[in-house]
Amino acid sequence: MNGHLLKVCRASRLHLLSPATHPPWLVEQLWAQHACGILGGEPKCGKSLLALDIAASVASGTACLGRFGVPRPGRVLFFAAEDALDVIHQRLQAIAHQRQLQLDAFNLYFITTPIVRLDDDSDRARLKATVERGRPRLLILDPFVRLHAVDENAVAAVAPLLAFLRSLQRKFHTAVLLVHHARKAASHLRPGQALRGSSELHAWSDSSLYLRRRGDLITLIAEHRAAAAPDPLALALVNSNNQHNPHLEIVQTVSASLAHERDPEEQLIAALNRSAMSRAQLRQTLGVRNERLGHLLDRLAASGRIVYTDHLWRVPLPIGH
Repeated sequence: MNGHLLKVCRASRLHLLSPATHPPWLVEQLWAQHACGILGGEPKCGKSLLALDIAASVASGTACLGRFGVPRPGRVLFFAAEDALDVIHQRLQAIAHQRQLQLDAFNLYFITTPIVRLDDDSDRARLKATVERGRPRLLILDPFVRLHAVDENAVAAVAPLLAFLRSLQRKFHTAVLLVHHARKAASHLRPGQALRGSSELHAWSDSSLYLRRRGDLITLIAEHRAAAAPDPLALALVNSNNQHNPHLEIVQTVSASLAHERDPEEQLIAALNRSAMSRAQLRQTLGVRNERLGHLLDRLAASGRIVYTDHLWRVPLPIGH
């Protein structure tokens, strides 16, 4: 009969069931130890370069981006589903040279099997066996879109894939970093909301890093489930001695008020100041869910800041016009 019971533990003894988390960071201020999470951003904003920088830091014990220490370096397992392996090798050689290390000093391993699918039972079993054998401190999968053929917008399709990665984290005490795309033209949204696909991805993350590019400037924003985040940072691509393999360097700290976009209500007002729109047009412009948009419209209409006329939402003209 006892075999049918769920396991329980007294609160005072919970710490005995989990690995020690001191220090609490895998990469100080950027990635919590044993965290699952997203490294997100629009295409061509340096996501893969930052993923390689993090991998090199954990694998060698050197500071990420030249600033963020790695208290307990260890093995890193990386699956790069898009970039050619020789290109990755060249980039890593440049990273090693910049840190005055030999590439052999990096405890870094790459999965070279061409295709790994998280929605395939056989591939999941092989990935689990590979993680179990290597026991990496960090598993990096880049990018999520190449790891499945499910509908990213469907919670029921995405949740099992994320649950599998969470099971690897819990069973093998491995941090998991999943590189993922943000929607294009979604800079008006907060970073987690701008991720492409289901909101389950944002909810799943313990630590998240978001990159946004404006011209030559790349902004890095970190979020953590259970810790304070550092101030946003401005990054730049630097070529130094290797013109073909630039690396990311910190340029300056960015004020949080500039890194995070305006309040959603102000975003909606700004959109309607440009032109009157239907509800469907507002959803597309703001990139928000229908229920959330409804709440925004109700609040702004109740306060008189917007009106609905001729089947369009608009900002009312000032009195006298």
